Amino acid sequence: MPYRFTLPGDARLAMSFVVNVEEGAEQNIASGDKRPEPVDELGVALKAPIRNYANESSYQYGINAGAPRIMRLLAHHGFASTFTAAAVALEKAPELARDIADAGYEVCSHGHRWVHQFSFDEAREREFIHNATESIRASTGSRPLGWLSRYLYTSNTRRLLIEAGYLYHMDDYSDDVPRWESVEIDGTPRHIVVVPYAIDTNDMKFWVAPGYSPTQWLDYAVATFDQLYDEGAVQPKIMSLGLHLRIIGRPGRIGALATFMQHVAAKKSVWVTSRLAIARRFADLNPV
Repeated sequence: MPYRFTLPGDARLAMSFVVNVEEGAEQNIASGDKRPEPVDELGVALKAPIRNYANESSYQYGINAGAPRIMRLLAHHGFASTFTAAAVALEKAPELARDIADAGYEVCSHGHRWVHQFSFDEAREREFIHNATESIRASTGSRPLGWLSRYLYTSNTRRLLIEAGYLYHMDDYSDDVPRWESVEIDGTPRHIVVVPYAIDTNDMKFWVAPGYSPTQWLDYAVATFDQLYDEGAVQPKIMSLGLHLRIIGRPGRIGALATFMQHVAAKKSVWVTSRLAIARRFADLNPV
């Protein structure tokens, strides 16, 4: 049976700006990891167990310069947003954590640190989720109700998130509308909302495809928005735009985001909102 999904004011499209905050939570020899973070602006993945001070400073740029640019754009338009944060990143950037909380943005958990949890056994993953939850609560004053893993997760993840009180997750790229996901816990079906994410509109493309220009990214984002907006006349959709402080926050890229936001602001019947608001609306429309 298809789920109901309508938007406030009969809007056609739920526009979801997802700002990933990972800086300072990535792999680092200083944090006890076996090697430095391989995700790099230059695409240079060091396999030697030494600190990559240059890449560490590239990540720090996101906190120092990228975050203020993105925050100014969101504030200028009055757009809601979801900040998908690795908890340790907020611990290391308390001023940013306060600014996010004071602005009323949702904080979704991106794990305790920005590391792969797929290798964790159940006990370690449960602790990882707990530590992320309580750290974000301490940093922002509110616990997260949404979750995004770093790429991969385990067969236990959904159950552990439900047990930890999470309402939704976004580890899914399979649709443009939400749905319920059912997990059996102690013989009883339990449910968590899936709010699908999107990789194709993510600014990480700039790092994985160095020849990808801001103009190309903008054109693709606008084309995605326009297509989903048109389809939304029949069935409302979600558009996810994944952003990173250290990536889109660069001077040569931020203008593309500014232009995209202007395009969104010029359209009627668009609900610019948080992923938590989307999950709550879906859950209200489709009680289980």
